[in-house]
Amino acid sequence: MRHRKVSELMTREVITVPQNAAFKDIVRTLTEHQVSAVPVVDSAGHPLGLISEGDLLQKSAGQGDYFRSLPEREALQEDKAAALRAEELMSAPPVCANPDWTVAEAARLMEAQGVKRLLVVDETDMLVGIVSRRDLLRIFLRDDDAIRHEIMGDILDRTLRQGPADTITVEVADGRVELRGTVQFKSLIPVIERLCRTVDGVISVKELLGYAVDDNVET
Repeated sequence: MRHRKVSELMTREVITVPQNAAFKDIVRTLTEHQVSAVPVVDSAGHPLGLISEGDLLQKSAGQGDYFRSLPEREALQEDKAAALRAEELMSAPPVCANPDWTVAEAARLMEAQGVKRLLVVDETDMLVGIVSRRDLLRIFLRDDDAIRHEIMGDILDRTLRQGPADTITVEVADGRVELRGTVQFKSLIPVIERLCRTVDGVISVKELLGYAVDDNVET
């Protein structure tokens, strides 16, 4: 079974800004390229941090007397409100992924770090792409026939090596998988269901499978 990698979903042509980029230049870059965040890189192309629209809005928010008076206002927000250059505005260190990571690995890191995007770096720590939550969601746009063929080939034919009593049909509609038929052993049913759920693009799995032998019964 082949899981889609970050390298297949990431944006390769990444818009960046240098660490000494001025506030207005950063805003102009976001606006002209219609992006919501830009990585900050050093002269060699190594990522130092990330600036999002949220980071820049601290400047606007900091200009209000009411906002400044809130007791929970943090020192970091104060610093960003007064910042003028990229290295002062950016969130650092950046949260990075490897191009060979699976979608699941990238999604887990995003969830753990509470970020909306990951910078993708190679083995030399050079920036090679950026991947967002929206990019990762693209796996759920996979063609139903492609999902069905992967389940039939990679899971049922090669992984499980079905026996003589195994007759399974697979139907996929909008990423929802339905399994019907009979398997040789009852213990195979949860294994098949679990493996089908790991296929990229699968939204749900409904199994309606019977079995020839209940091998879960203790003798």
